[in-house]
Amino acid sequence: MSLSIFSAARLDSGCFWKKGKIAKSNMWSDKQLLVRASVASSPQSLRFARKKSEKLQKDVRIAVLGASGYTGSEIVRLLANHPYFGITLMTADRKAGQSLGSVFPHLITQDLPDMVAVKDADFSEVDAVFCCLPHGTTQEIIKGLPKNLKIVDLSADFRLRDILEYEEWYGQPHQAPELQKEAVYGLTEISREDIRRARLVANPGCYPTSIQLPLVPLIRANLIQSKNIIIDAKSGVSGAGRGAKEANLYTEIAEGIHSYGITRHRHVPEIEQGLSEAAQSKITVSFTPHLMPMSRGMQSTIFVEMHSGVTVDDLYEQLKIAYQDEEFIALLGKGDVPHTRHVRGSNYCLMNVFPDRIPGRAILISVIDNLVKGASGQALQNLNVMMGLPEDMGLNYLPLFP
Repeated sequence: MSLSIFSAARLDSGCFWKKGKIAKSNMWSDKQLLVRASVASSPQSLRFARKKSEKLQKDVRIAVLGASGYTGSEIVRLLANHPYFGITLMTADRKAGQSLGSVFPHLITQDLPDMVAVKDADFSEVDAVFCCLPHGTTQEIIKGLPKNLKIVDLSADFRLRDILEYEEWYGQPHQAPELQKEAVYGLTEISREDIRRARLVANPGCYPTSIQLPLVPLIRANLIQSKNIIIDAKSGVSGAGRGAKEANLYTEIAEGIHSYGITRHRHVPEIEQGLSEAAQSKITVSFTPHLMPMSRGMQSTIFVEMHSGVTVDDLYEQLKIAYQDEEFIALLGKGDVPHTRHVRGSNYCLMNVFPDRIPGRAILISVIDNLVKGASGQALQNLNVMMGLPEDMGLNYLPLFP
């Protein structure tokens, strides 16, 4: 969907379209309001409209918590082209008092507030929050935020519905169990309607996104068996975060493949939660992740057993039906192999399915940019849905190639 063409979109954000402007309401409301059609007849008129709407970009006021990390800076990059979301608050405890341009020079052209410590943040001029803080630190902070804010949390703190399972895998008790009951898991194409009604969305992890998108439609259609699902997944090093860690040094990562979290990676329960919900029965997977000597990109190669009488063509057709109307998911032509270089910098997921040499088995390949569709891009897609806006707003970046 074009940025310049949208109609009858729900706007739950407390903002509404009025005489060509976004008018600000005094409080959040569950009432569904409409955004009337706005059609730019030419590139020139679109540019003119964008110039006139500079003030409008601040009408939905955004806070980015943890702006000095990779996912935080990626949120800022994506929001630079969003017609209605403007950043009014950014936090970064270790970088408090600094400009984001001094931390990330590629963002120096953006007119942004200086970063502050979370404890000093004033949320009175904020409508929605992207929380890009480390796992284990988010629950207490979100619990203390004003209740009128829409929140998308990019950490793992609200992804697991079972708080005991969270404690088992993350090694600490859940600090906000009452909010966990409210949180909606934000795999956009799978849970869009729940996200639309949510106040708090738990943004999925990068590996679970690349794995669930191809598997969930096939499991729901009962085309593949729930046993013996094997996942070999590979990620760019940015997926490990920006913290200084010996294992992530150039000499440790370059010219090799680094397997980690074998059998105990923290994304395992998240993957199994989503697949089990699709199957309406418990699914256990074999999942091994690897870091690759590249900055961005993620590929999941998934081996599955088909039910008796099911063919690879059946899997292909089911994926085609499931995603034919989705803007950010593309099923490639039969035989075409997805590559990470073809999604770099974009919110797209490319996928395909292939016959295995072993009868009755199939191989699924899914690729995303781990920082965009695997994190910040999907977070922005989710907030667009929560606000009732076209979900491609701010996300019309084509992949970078070469």
